[in-house]
Amino acid sequence: MPDLDLRVVRYFVAVAEHEHFGRAASALHVAQPSLSRQIRQLEHQLGVALLDRTPRGTRLTPAGQSFLERARQLLGDAEAAVASARAAAKPDALAVGFGGDLIVTPIVRELAHRFPETQVTARHIEARHVREALVHHELDVVVARTPFDTAGLAVQVLYDEPRVLVVPVGHRLAGKESVVLADFADEPLVGVQDPDADAFWRVLPRPDGRVPPPGPLINDPEDKFEHVASGRALTLAPASRTGPQRRSDITAVPVADIPPLQVVIAHRDGEDGPLLRAFCRAARAQLTGAPRE
Repeated sequence: MPDLDLRVVRYFVAVAEHEHFGRAASALHVAQPSLSRQIRQLEHQLGVALLDRTPRGTRLTPAGQSFLERARQLLGDAEAAVASARAAAKPDALAVGFGGDLIVTPIVRELAHRFPETQVTARHIEARHVREALVHHELDVVVARTPFDTAGLAVQVLYDEPRVLVVPVGHRLAGKESVVLADFADEPLVGVQDPDADAFWRVLPRPDGRVPPPGPLINDPEDKFEHVASGRALTLAPASRTGPQRRSDITAVPVADIPPLQVVIAHRDGEDGPLLRAFCRAARAQLTGAPRE
């Protein structure tokens, strides 16, 4: 059988995701007849029907569903291979990512001083994008708070960080020394799109089996504090997040009976090098979870 054309595989994935040849063609910037013809050629090459065509669009056949999973993996591996080759061409560089309000500037400055011939850069990244950025070699190492997808990554825990409940200043729980989950079991909590992260931040499932009322979903972590201030929901947050500290309309209360999150270093599993090792050593020494001045 001839080798698969990655371009055509990418076309198939687009049709599968859009469930419509016209919408997929528009997204790919190709003519619809050409797209349809190339998908049929792919089906002929594989010897199976990947799509059921209907007047309203397309749907995957069982063979198409199976192929879609492997096709996405194939495209991801190809992108990673390209990124890896490009990264290998400039080994004297380290791209650092940091999540939330975690501070890596002193470490970046230290490495730049110790390795003057190298380029050490840093940029902010959301937890949900950590694995993708590392796998695709957009970043080499990340300091971030869990949870996030760690498949294929090496992870070192730096420290545990408690979670606190953020409430409006006039809320019945504001000012308490601490609370337990049962104290706010019937309150909506701000949620996030990622199912695993949402379960972590809304404490699902609950130990007593109760299901809390749904709260607003956010993409930007800073938006959670707006929802709290407006009274639409409460939220859990890392104890060190500065949102409740710099605002006068919300306040944080310790939660006694839920597990903490972890602040970790993550990088591609199996990778090593003097810059990466130096960063990890410095992070373990400097990022200890001690209170900030």
